[in-house]
Amino acid sequence: MKKLVNYLLQGILYIAPLGITIYIIYTVFNFVDGQVQKLLVQFFDFEIRGLGLVTLVLGLIAIGFLGRTIIAQPLKLVFRKTLDRVPLLRFVYSALNDLFSAFVGKEKKFNQPVLVKVNLNSDLEKLGFITEENLDLLDEKEKVAVYFPHSYNFSGELFIVPKVNIKPLDIPSTDVMKFIISAGLSGWEKA
Repeated sequence: MKKLVNYLLQGILYIAPLGITIYIIYTVFNFVDGQVQKLLVQFFDFEIRGLGLVTLVLGLIAIGFLGRTIIAQPLKLVFRKTLDRVPLLRFVYSALNDLFSAFVGKEKKFNQPVLVKVNLNSDLEKLGFITEENLDLLDEKEKVAVYFPHSYNFSGELFIVPKVNIKPLDIPSTDVMKFIISAGLSGWEKA
């Protein structure tokens, strides 16, 4: 029953933005079409059905154009100038931007979950993600970079680990990240 409720809520979350958008467009269309028809009847004494749709589409195109050219471009320019003037801010912004793009960007970096033996004298292992396999810059041929997120925190540590201490996992990255961040309390999704 709990899964059904979760699916119901997820379905609502997926469809709500689309449904609200369709409702707003429908309402605006009816309003615009009604106003345009009143003006046509008042001045020309005839109606053209669908003229509200054309007016609405042209209005949305104009809003999109104005938003992109008059609002978005100047804001981007001001933001970039601010970043250029404040090096510390640029450093923090680029680091956070890289971190967030690693989670959700086009080139997701946390897509190789691994189990790493962190102590050769015991069976102590830690979950992490390979973020870079080519460490020629560090002159390390047999090591990879592994990121270990902290539990209950959005931070972590980067270790350079010998490849022989790494065991690739055949588990979705999102499940591993959720497991680590929740300190193992979230459990694994059961198929």
